[in-house]
Amino acid sequence: MDQSKSKTQSHKAINQNVNENVNDKLNESRKTLFERLATIYTQLSQLQIDTLVDELLTAMPPNRQTDVVPHESHWSEKDVVLITYGQSISNHAEPPLKTLHRFLNNWLADVVSVVHILPFYPFTSDDGFSVVDYEQVNPQLGQWSDVQAIAQDYLLMFDAVVNHISSASAWFQSYLTAQNDNNLFFVEQSPFEDLTLVTRPRTSPLLRRVDTVRGPRHVWCTFSHDQVDLNFANPNVLVAVVKVLQRYLDEGGRWFRLDAVAFLWKELGTPCINLPQTHTLIKVMRSLIEHACETAVIVTETNVPLVENLGYFGNANEAHIIYNFSLPPLLVEALLNQNSTCLKNWLMSLPALQAGTAYLNFIASHDGIGLRPAEGLLTDEQILAMKQHVKDYGGLTTDRVLPDGSVKTYEMNISLFDALKATYAGYDQLQRQRFIMAYAIAFALEGVPAVYIHSFLATPNDRQKFDATGVNRAMNRHVWDEASLNQLLADGDSDQSVIINGLKNLLQLRSLQPAFHPNAAQHIMQLPETLLGFYRVSLDQQQTIVVVYNMTSGHQPLNVNDLNLASFGRWTDIVSGQCYIGQHETIELGPYEFVWLTDSYQVIS
Repeated sequence: MDQSKSKTQSHKAINQNVNENVNDKLNESRKTLFERLATIYTQLSQLQIDTLVDELLTAMPPNRQTDVVPHESHWSEKDVVLITYGQSISNHAEPPLKTLHRFLNNWLADVVSVVHILPFYPFTSDDGFSVVDYEQVNPQLGQWSDVQAIAQDYLLMFDAVVNHISSASAWFQSYLTAQNDNNLFFVEQSPFEDLTLVTRPRTSPLLRRVDTVRGPRHVWCTFSHDQVDLNFANPNVLVAVVKVLQRYLDEGGRWFRLDAVAFLWKELGTPCINLPQTHTLIKVMRSLIEHACETAVIVTETNVPLVENLGYFGNANEAHIIYNFSLPPLLVEALLNQNSTCLKNWLMSLPALQAGTAYLNFIASHDGIGLRPAEGLLTDEQILAMKQHVKDYGGLTTDRVLPDGSVKTYEMNISLFDALKATYAGYDQLQRQRFIMAYAIAFALEGVPAVYIHSFLATPNDRQKFDATGVNRAMNRHVWDEASLNQLLADGDSDQSVIINGLKNLLQLRSLQPAFHPNAAQHIMQLPETLLGFYRVSLDQQQTIVVVYNMTSGHQPLNVNDLNLASFGRWTDIVSGQCYIGQHETIELGPYEFVWLTDSYQVIS
């Protein structure tokens, strides 16, 4: 046999092996999808489920060139998420998405890696979360080319608002004019059914009466009557949603926030939240997305108590990342009360996470400070004290209805900067220090930090916007004029300048420390209630960082010996550069001062 023929046969054999390997993986993926779908759509035959698998794989074709690596973390200590509306900064002379892109590049490019643009689609209410068309950019914000331009410079997180859609959407208008009840995209329910067990995040009636060509119907509206819930019991809805997710991949999305995903599945006689079918649907979406793009990240937005929230990791096969919803209320309570006890106890209860999963550590967002995630972690008296403080400093509260018909506060609506203007002891001059230390805690915790744009900008309450809209959440959704903002940022003594530079400095320091990897080990220390302390150990165990925070407006001495350090060599505070040698040294922590002590010091180059 000649050499060229031998090489040809060898190449054919290699290609055959590759193709067989690809087919094996595809068959395994099909089998997993089939099994999961069969547990949800029990009314379908095996042939129908097989057809559904084909439709889903056509809607989002797998990338056969890459493998999905189990338990792979798609993040590091260098990653920080920015949360922003597309129009948070405006100059009225160009599409706001262009203005946002310029602001990011001018001010945050060196610290932010992931940009979460809150829904930028056409909408009718709820500041974007009542989507009219999932596949269009709101023309008041810009166009797809503006989104793609941001995606060239940053990882982009898209909002997948797939629990509900606007009543003005083409999907809902088609429902109203459909000639029969087949293939309904929306959940219909009789108003005479007992729905008292259904978990409600709002006080509005659950059902909305609508007139269709088939007669009057009542549709399910978890959040508002303009936000009609999609019917995932209809498999065609799942296919349509997956097509939307594929469009987001095509337009540059790499992180996907599944909004209000806990409510996806409805079943009479249950709370209609966190149901097994919902968890299975998330597994299906994740499997499809990560096989189409192996570095994609699924983030679940589930504003529920801790144990329920942790369930959205599955067995590292649902969310890659979950919002750490208990952190904001517990951290705010600790700072207002100048006592770390509840925050520390909660941190001690958090389980160590598998590789490939992480918490999203945020303490402010476009919504309020949720109180459901504080249930069982704070007493009624502690929550009442926080609510009163929020009202005293210009904030509001939003309620929800319980199954027994009673009303309970769902969230507190206030700018975080204003929430930390004072403590329960009263107003002081320490707002800036308290605010920066709050983020210094969030930045050091196990997980990926996320910063709301109005935290970077020390934005106060927008009472004018609330008065104009009557929407409580508008209090923390200010729109900055670009020129005015730039003037404040250039003024070295303004709140905006001090805060953005203070937070950026911490994030730059953080990005150089392997012990701050989101999955690095975390251990909480037993220190007095006036302090909060924990240490982090890098994945390769080559760096340890010990962090200690003064949670009070007074001075707190910290004896190095109390930290029980493994060695008493040279420990350096990453923030100040101060070195400590010897176990008998005392560190004097001023009001809201903190140290990040490491045995392996790295500085900003």
